[in-house]
Amino acid sequence: MKKVRWGILSTANIAQKSLIPAFGRAKNAVVAGIASSSGKAEEVAAQFNIAKSYNNYEEMLQDPDIDAVYIPLPNHLHKKWTLEAAKHGKHILCEKPASLTADETKEMVEFCREKNVKFMEAFMYQFHPQHERVREIIKSGEIGDVKFMRASFSFFLAQPEGNVRMDSEKGGGSLYDVGCYAIHSIRNILDAEPVEVDVHANVDSDYQVDTSAFGYMQMEKGVHAHFDCSFDMVFRAEYEVIGTEGQIKVPRAFRPDNNGGEGLIIVQKEGVTREEKIVADIYREEVEHISQVILEDGEPSYSGENAIQNMRVIEACYQSIKTGKIIKLV
Repeated sequence: MKKVRWGILSTANIAQKSLIPAFGRAKNAVVAGIASSSGKAEEVAAQFNIAKSYNNYEEMLQDPDIDAVYIPLPNHLHKKWTLEAAKHGKHILCEKPASLTADETKEMVEFCREKNVKFMEAFMYQFHPQHERVREIIKSGEIGDVKFMRASFSFFLAQPEGNVRMDSEKGGGSLYDVGCYAIHSIRNILDAEPVEVDVHANVDSDYQVDTSAFGYMQMEKGVHAHFDCSFDMVFRAEYEVIGTEGQIKVPRAFRPDNNGGEGLIIVQKEGVTREEKIVADIYREEVEHISQVILEDGEPSYSGENAIQNMRVIEACYQSIKTGKIIKLV
């Protein structure tokens, strides 16, 4: 089988811990090179048996043996290096959030189309089939008419000092880092967009980033939604959907890989509880999907327009935090 030759733009922890191993498990992809501006590329290349290493990103982008790049750089650098990669004809898998604003993401998506390269924001969780199963249960009418959805993603950041998540100039903050998942899941599970958002946050006085955010979203079709995200709470990565006749809980929504890839769906109706377990390798699924799109000249199931809209909602949430007002999106 033909394989897409990927380059990794940085030696970031997520690349080493999750994505490089996933590329290794994928049938249609191979990591052909890794670049670093910190001088670590050669060491990481040796560790993962990667054929080529580069001492700067530009050198890798100029290599004709690299077909596509994965970008796990700090958030404020996503736009710059997506545009640079597209200029060199490289397809792109870019870590979430795609950028810091909806306009930046729109520019990235449109430029990639202009250069005829594929672009996908790396929301890996959505490639787990438990979410499609949740949509099936909702569509079946088992829980009645959906009235409310809640999504939470939090973890305790024990050592904030020196952590890029706490750097306001690099797109730090809990909303950008993990709140983006909660917002994404609400929009995509409900297949609806927010009409207005009202968000409050705890902003660290030293770092000037939101360490927790708590949001209300009025959705289309009259459905209500809440989300919360935090660096100051115990680990939770879950959502629940509540209808007129029952509810669905998904306690391993965003990191089923922490449980060996096992997703869990709990349906409660009329005093009866049913559990469904589904196992999948989300990082491999993500890599294989975008690689197949590249090989077949197709379109990602997760579109550029969806990525732009997610950033539009995140931007509105930050506007609400800053102004203390309800922000309307339509």
